Amino acid sequence: MADFPSLVNHLLIAMPSLADPRFERTVTLICQHGPEGAMGVVLNRQSNLTVQHVLEQLDLPVDQTDAIHDPVFLGGPVQTERGLVLHDARYQYASTLPINEHLALTVSRDIMEAISSNQGPSRRMIALGYAGWQSGQLEQEIEQNTWLYVELQETIVFDIPVEQRWRQAALLLGIDIALISSQIGHA
Repeated sequence: MADFPSLVNHLLIAMPSLADPRFERTVTLICQHGPEGAMGVVLNRQSNLTVQHVLEQLDLPVDQTDAIHDPVFLGGPVQTERGLVLHDARYQYASTLPINEHLALTVSRDIMEAISSNQGPSRRMIALGYAGWQSGQLEQEIEQNTWLYVELQETIVFDIPVEQRWRQAALLLGIDIALISSQIGHA
């Protein structure tokens, strides 16, 4: 890890050869990365749930929010019962982790209370679970060409349609990932 830069505020782009169904064709925002490991949120896997379902599970009112039909994402395979909200960093809550000057991640109930009363951030993405890597694991996977990475452009999170995020993230590197073969060859 000593020679490896922190990937906080970067997107991980799954290579076409990545066959793990939990990460196949995903783009993941890295929120924490250090010697102890890494944590991120998958940005392009929608669940069948909406914000209304989450608010009802939390016994919060749904009749005051404009978010009830917003999709809930599958943020990763770790702690899938835990809700996380990527949002505009101008809003701060009990457990907000800044990612950059414009984007933050919050895992506390107070943000959902704000959303339920239309007081929360309008630019938000709600996810269940997260992606996690042990110390050195992510670096090893990158060295094995499992992932590409690129600095975050927030349009990927909030403005690009979900089904286009993987390809658009790779285009930030100048790569049309759809043209990369998933077959590994030998010369």
